[in-house]
Amino acid sequence: MTFEETMRELERLGTAQTRKTYLRHGAPEPVSGVNFGPLGVLKKRIGTDGVLARALWASGHTEARFLATMVVDAPEMPWKELDAWAKGLDWYGLTPVFVSNVVLRSPHAVKALTWTQSKSEWVGQAGWQSLSALLTKTALLAGEDLLPWLKRIEQELPGAKNRVREAMNGALIAVGSTGGAVQAAALATAKRLGKVEVDQGDTACETPDATEYILKIQARKEAKAKAPAKKPAAKKAPAKKAPAKKPAASKRTRARA
Repeated sequence: MTFEETMRELERLGTAQTRKTYLRHGAPEPVSGVNFGPLGVLKKRIGTDGVLARALWASGHTEARFLATMVVDAPEMPWKELDAWAKGLDWYGLTPVFVSNVVLRSPHAVKALTWTQSKSEWVGQAGWQSLSALLTKTALLAGEDLLPWLKRIEQELPGAKNRVREAMNGALIAVGSTGGAVQAAALATAKRLGKVEVDQGDTACETPDATEYILKIQARKEAKAKAPAKKPAAKKAPAKKAPAKKPAASKRTRARA
């Protein structure tokens, strides 16, 4: 599909209700109002198209940018371009989509953690959400010393920008979910920080309590470990075929007298 065809399709797929929802959550104009179901279908039609993805991203259109993260060839993006996309983020709702669809598929995913040092609200948010995603969805940070991250969170979260605070709170939960001594340190950090306040705007969204979520994750892990392993279903023996019936002997007709 060409850029023009794609933009026309986005306009066609939009609904007033979804547009209203995006705007309420702070999405920048232009917005067509296309939710992720139709975007997923459109992504399948397009496949991977780096040229189209770059044009969609450059458009600044909300759903076009969502779609750009879906069709870009993330494993082939050089760091310089990935970093440029991060610096082009313009609202909190785009950031997790960018992290999930692009950063986690990039060979530069761990390098994205440098964004945690950014003074930009959206770039900083992307950095801390990348930390959460790397801890919960990959093994790239397995064996890494996570205590310095807890120290930074405790020191920097109180004075961080709104959505960076939210992302740092999520990172605290992700670090704590790794278990062991790190989990104990994360719980202690959460206790000292207290309730994290995030302005969620005109939405019903709530900021998760780090202590509560870490303990819930631990409880789920313990329950899973105690659960008896499911036995593999026994394979049914193939049904024996009934022996073929012998054809009935033909009756000889008597010779007529």
